[in-house]
Amino acid sequence: MSTNLSRPDLSRADLSRADLSRAERLTATLTAMFSPDVLRITDDSAHHAGHAGAGAAGETHYSVLMVSATFRGISRVARSRAVHAALAAEFGEPAQGGMHALALTLRTPEEHAAIAPR
Repeated sequence: MSTNLSRPDLSRADLSRADLSRAERLTATLTAMFSPDVLRITDDSAHHAGHAGAGAAGETHYSVLMVSATFRGISRVARSRAVHAALAAEFGEPAQGGMHALALTLRTPEEHAAIAPR
């Protein structure tokens, strides 16, 4: 599953609602915190089925591509730490419904433009 949609109708109070998918919560949180130009969230859980970190219900493994001006002048490590801090509530034991893995590609608009196909 991949989503490029933000849900501007969601307030910060709505982010923990159980009726939202994890991808929707990730989208809402990252949009609110980083105002990305590009946000692509992919649920990779099906590719990890059967290993110790994969929950039976899925929603445990995600890849994120985010392009944001917020990342200008910030190291890759600091970018990653900021995203992990923003999403801290999503992590936890897969058996209890927590997210197990998050692969991040975090770029400034200039970095993204330099490698984007023309």
